[in-house]
Amino acid sequence: MQPRRRALLLAVAAVAIHPLGMAAAPTARKPSVEVWKDPQCGCCADWVAHLQANGFAVTVHETGNTAARARLGIANRYGSCHTAQVGGYAIEGHVPARDIHRLLAEKPAALGLAVPGMPVGSPGMDAPAYGGRRDAYDVLLLASDGSAQVWSHYRGNKA
Repeated sequence: MQPRRRALLLAVAAVAIHPLGMAAAPTARKPSVEVWKDPQCGCCADWVAHLQANGFAVTVHETGNTAARARLGIANRYGSCHTAQVGGYAIEGHVPARDIHRLLAEKPAALGLAVPGMPVGSPGMDAPAYGGRRDAYDVLLLASDGSAQVWSHYRGNKA
């Protein structure tokens, strides 16, 4: 092999190889979440921080969530203080990140997930001011026909 050609091949190989001698792995992309919330809502900001800490890239729209909830087809009876969209699914309320990861992995035929209301102890509603209290709540899998079924259940710690 000619010295110039060999040098070129070695240079190309060096670019394609990680410094530790292993092929460079592609960077994993974080799932992108869009959130609509009231600019004054602290629990919504805490929920956004929960998502970010659990591997989501979050874009926040400080415009309130009523219009987003309606646009995404979420019935008001499942409403909460913030609405999100990820991977083609609607997310309403204080849904734990692990349930969103599961939704994205399993890809059910559904509208999305919801935690109606604002249960104490759910992500974003777990600030020190609540003294460690956790209410039981369900994460609901929403169907496009407006029905829902329990996706996961979280036990509370109230006596």
